[in-house]
Amino acid sequence: MERRHFIKSTAATIAAAAGSGLRVSAADKVTIAVMGLNGRGAALAGDFVALGDVNVAWLCDVDQQVLAKMGKRAAGWSGQSPKFVGDLRRVLEDKSVDALVIAAPDHWHAPATLLAIDAGKDVYVEKPCSHNLREGRWMVEAARHRGRIVQHGTQYRSFPVYDAAESVIRAGKIGRVLMAKAWDVQLRDHIGRKADSPVPAGVDFDSWTGSAPLLPFNENRFHYKWHWNWNYGTGDVGNDGVHQIDIARWMLGVEAPIRVAGSGRKIFFDDDQITPDTANITFDYGEKAIIFEMRIWNPYGMEDQENGVAIYGTDGVMHLGRWQTPGGRKYGYRIFDRQHKLVAEELVNAESWHLRNFIDTVRSRKSPNATIAIGHTSSLHAHLANIVIRTGRNLSFDPQTETIARDPGASKLLGRSYRAHWSTPKESLKRA
Repeated sequence: MERRHFIKSTAATIAAAAGSGLRVSAADKVTIAVMGLNGRGAALAGDFVALGDVNVAWLCDVDQQVLAKMGKRAAGWSGQSPKFVGDLRRVLEDKSVDALVIAAPDHWHAPATLLAIDAGKDVYVEKPCSHNLREGRWMVEAARHRGRIVQHGTQYRSFPVYDAAESVIRAGKIGRVLMAKAWDVQLRDHIGRKADSPVPAGVDFDSWTGSAPLLPFNENRFHYKWHWNWNYGTGDVGNDGVHQIDIARWMLGVEAPIRVAGSGRKIFFDDDQITPDTANITFDYGEKAIIFEMRIWNPYGMEDQENGVAIYGTDGVMHLGRWQTPGGRKYGYRIFDRQHKLVAEELVNAESWHLRNFIDTVRSRKSPNATIAIGHTSSLHAHLANIVIRTGRNLSFDPQTETIARDPGASKLLGRSYRAHWSTPKESLKRA
């Protein structure tokens, strides 16, 4: 299914580029706006500036304190003079903006992407690409129909060392590949308990909420802590786990599962988090399988990593991820034989390959390394895992129709309800 949508998306993109000409020449800087600056967005903005051929024209956030901090940071950017704004609509009205970079909370990923596509912008959207499975499909179809470049923030897709790892697997170096294990095992913070409170000065909470149902303001549902509330986030399965799931299914050569089984719940944190701190989920593809394990309440890790992937073959196992070495953090893979002896490894420092790939594809109109179709397929794994966790039931999934069989309750969680808001996805962009 992913290949089919990939081919259609690429064809539509090429056709659009041929009809309109390339909007950004090789001599021009690509003009971008960054939405959501309290963390990842601030880092992305600085990394895009460092590429040298990018103009950050707008920095967008609904918290004036965050914008003030970002203003101090941006003051050190040579050759950049971004405008600061809280209303995304002002950014999208600017015809000089080539692309929108989205690092807002999960519930804004799809609405902002669809608005940007509708305004003729390309998009870099952080993971998971959507708050729920239906939104991801809308994003895929909107990008295809409008011929826009949409890069998903699973950046390992652009690391050459992981391309090399895939080639090693395809060459049969670890034998016939049967299954993979992906894990998210790290120590997260206990967030405690807080009562609802007035909206802080300088925060446009209505815009922060967007099209999600409006809840009272609560500090434990706001900056970063929104990850642990279903109204806004997808838990750590969607937050970090999607990275490992993406690598696992890439190396295994699988797309969407046909069955999803397992469980998850809070067993450690006694606080305001709603999403689970522990999960064990199996994705069944018929001949192959991925097991995903999550524990975010301990520092122990697995296989000498916090978060990682193991690809099991008949003649060996490959570990992929990141390691702390005497030379600093390294990314890549290690291969162990049947006696668990290390027989090969390739570890490298990280570079901004993924951002470079996005900027290059904005110019060339070629397909990016992590298309929205790829991002949607990896993200739907997180969504299906969360449905198993929330319902306590195993699922049968049809990858062709993206539906759950014989479970109306679980099927309702494939989408969500929206409140009336200017960001609510338009029917004209819902092509699923």
